[in-house]
Amino acid sequence: MSSASGHKPALPALTLAALGIVYGDIGTSPLYTLKECFSAHTHLTPTVANVTGILSLIFWSIIVVVTLKYISFVLRADNKGEGGILTLAALAGRKLEGLPRSLVLVLGLLGAGLFFGEVVITPAISVLSAVEGLEVVAPELDAYVLPLALGVLIALFLIQKSGTAKVGAFFGPIMGLWFLTLGALGVLGISKQPAVLQAVNPMLGLSFLADHGWASLLALGSVVLALTGAEALYADMGHFGRKPIRYAWFSLVLPALLLNYFGQGAHLLSNPEAVENPFFHLAPDWATMPLVALATAATVIASQAVISGVFSLTRQAIQQGLLSRLTIQHTSDHEIGQIYIPGVNWALLGSVIIVVLAFQNSSALAAAYGIAVTGTMIITSILSCTVAHRQWGWPLAVAVALLSALLVIDVPFFVANVLKLFSGGWLPLVIGLVMFVIMSTWRRGRELLFQRLQEQALPLDSFIENLETYPPTRVQGTAVFLNSATLGVPHALLHNLKHNKVLHERIVLMTVQNIDEPYVKTENRVQVTRLSNSFWQVVARYGFKEVPNVPEILDLCAGQGLEFEPMDTSFFLSRETLISTDRPGMARWREKLFVLQSKNALRATDFFQIPANRVVEMGTQVEL
Repeated sequence: MSSASGHKPALPALTLAALGIVYGDIGTSPLYTLKECFSAHTHLTPTVANVTGILSLIFWSIIVVVTLKYISFVLRADNKGEGGILTLAALAGRKLEGLPRSLVLVLGLLGAGLFFGEVVITPAISVLSAVEGLEVVAPELDAYVLPLALGVLIALFLIQKSGTAKVGAFFGPIMGLWFLTLGALGVLGISKQPAVLQAVNPMLGLSFLADHGWASLLALGSVVLALTGAEALYADMGHFGRKPIRYAWFSLVLPALLLNYFGQGAHLLSNPEAVENPFFHLAPDWATMPLVALATAATVIASQAVISGVFSLTRQAIQQGLLSRLTIQHTSDHEIGQIYIPGVNWALLGSVIIVVLAFQNSSALAAAYGIAVTGTMIITSILSCTVAHRQWGWPLAVAVALLSALLVIDVPFFVANVLKLFSGGWLPLVIGLVMFVIMSTWRRGRELLFQRLQEQALPLDSFIENLETYPPTRVQGTAVFLNSATLGVPHALLHNLKHNKVLHERIVLMTVQNIDEPYVKTENRVQVTRLSNSFWQVVARYGFKEVPNVPEILDLCAGQGLEFEPMDTSFFLSRETLISTDRPGMARWREKLFVLQSKNALRATDFFQIPANRVVEMGTQVEL
């Protein structure tokens, strides 16, 4: 957890917080996983062979995919403590050029797009599956499930602006109680059918797959629901660090999940009619209603985890030039990673409401769930093995062997979920594809815009030399010109000279650069270079978890001999009017999409936190 004050909470506190944020998604998967394994679409009945076979697949999937792959291997691939699919792509792309680097970028964009698709479904399926416990208490309450679930989801998104700090402090203890309850219910079920523990034998899972042939793929499509949220272990590493995440997993989360799955299986062996909702039927009658309340709280927390994750991913995408600028609000004075993005929050809420109304119940949503998860799992395997070879120095043969072993598990899961494509699986794919197009278009559009501007740019050195030799009329004060590059002359400076025929007595050319590291130390933030008697160049660097702040940059310049008087300083920005043309570069429809994105992007004044009353914008027209 990155703290602005430098204070690092103790391991127990971080572990408890990790329970509330990291493990909410995977921790609520027992609500629906086993139920979906025996739902109508799989055509499976809860016989001894089927129950133990499914449990064996769940057990070994959790051990291999979550424990060995993510906890033991992928968590090692951090960028100064930060994780996530875009971070992984940045690490994998280092030291690569040309086509290999482009392929890594495409994989990162696809993974990020699929994550956005998953985020829309997770709150809907989690909350619905919890509230559906009311049907176990009293079937006549069925009519209240949908409106109650919508009410819970709307309330969740409304409190986001309060910040995850206040919410997270409350979430940790609740999730601790949730996992203890999972374990207790599991022990209760196992005590009645101890023979269910034989499912730890991997041969039972393999026999199940062999006996059912292609039909076993339908079951695998539901087994993968037990792994949902595994990607959050890596994505949230920057909030808590590797050690608390691992400690929480081995000490509480893993035992509780396995006990509960085996407990549900044991209950099915004794009571096959409980197959309609084995999780809630596992509890004694008197405990069902309290369990519904606790499950609802846990699923709200699971939803919070992915919402916080999408805020972090969006900020990374903005800083890495993959999304247009959006309003980012910091919700904590101490934790730099805690943010709120209003536009993303309300877009997510609208999408989740549409999904709930369209699918109506968790079983229908389960068909849509899985493709995004398994697609991201494959991408993570490829990128993490690339990092192991290129960054850690693993021999190519070892990295390829590991990748092959991971894909042997990931690919069947993905294929199994592709079978659900027309049952709702298209939804996350469509969302992922839309986000991929948006991000790739923005990145390519910015590259194209930079090329067009560079075509018109004048060399900086000769321009400054000419102005110092033949100076125009000078006026008092300092003019700061923001420039995307450090070599060419800012267009705003050229237009100011052309139209106003004057130049300030001191000119500062400022470039803000984003680097593929999460944070930049304060002492390395700003580099000041004096170019001539009246020209200065300032280069400021920000990591992908930071938001640029021009007033902060000006304050840091003072330590390098460049001081600013706020009331005597003006900021000149270039505002480009983009025009789609037939020039080579991008397809016309993508150019039009880029123009639309640019029009709706947050103004540079607001994004860079420049005082609005000190800004002068100079317009320029650019043909793409």
